[in-house]
Amino acid sequence: MSSLRAKLGILAAGLMLSGCMQATTYQAAPEATLKPADKAQLAKARYAKVAVAEPFRRAIVDYHRREQPGSIVVDSDNHYLYLVQDGGKAIRYGITVGEEALAFSGIARVGNMAEWPKWTPTADIHKRIEGLPASVPGGVDNPLGARALYLYQGNRDTLFRIHGTNQPEYIGASISSGCIRMTNEDVIDLYSRVKQGTIVVVLDPKQGDSPQNSKMALQGGGNSAF
Repeated sequence: MSSLRAKLGILAAGLMLSGCMQATTYQAAPEATLKPADKAQLAKARYAKVAVAEPFRRAIVDYHRREQPGSIVVDSDNHYLYLVQDGGKAIRYGITVGEEALAFSGIARVGNMAEWPKWTPTADIHKRIEGLPASVPGGVDNPLGARALYLYQGNRDTLFRIHGTNQPEYIGASISSGCIRMTNEDVIDLYSRVKQGTIVVVLDPKQGDSPQNSKMALQGGGNSAF
């Protein structure tokens, strides 16, 4: 009997371990979210369509925090944006975030939304980067990419955005001027799922608590399960 119990204990431990090590299932953003105008714009993109590193590809994952379904949560430490779903799930996207001195954190809401938005560099950006135009019309070569979600606190525009990018090779890095960048395909998908007024929680630096540590995942270590 003791031998049987020991075998059953080993089996149970093995099942628990295999469950913990279950691989994340990565998915492309659904083609159905692309409008004809989106397909036309993306077809003439002049930037390199670099494949995003696997840990930052779109995935449906278990979600352990308590934000309400429909909320957006940004974990800048690990370069992830979560769209919280019902039933303890979330859609997770890889992102580019701001350098630490430029990054936004706090609670905001989506105060405005735009498709293929024009870009108007702020005065601060003009100070840091010489030679920029006053504005850039919307299009696939625009730094804001395919979509923009404008973050507000109260009635004040924070000047921070969640938007697309024509530099997909930097997804997973901290190089932006503070905004949260996604691939154009991913931001189109996110845009199709949210509405004006959506709550956005951007976690403070060093407060990211994603179950997967993206830096370890890029090095081939860490637990990719959720």
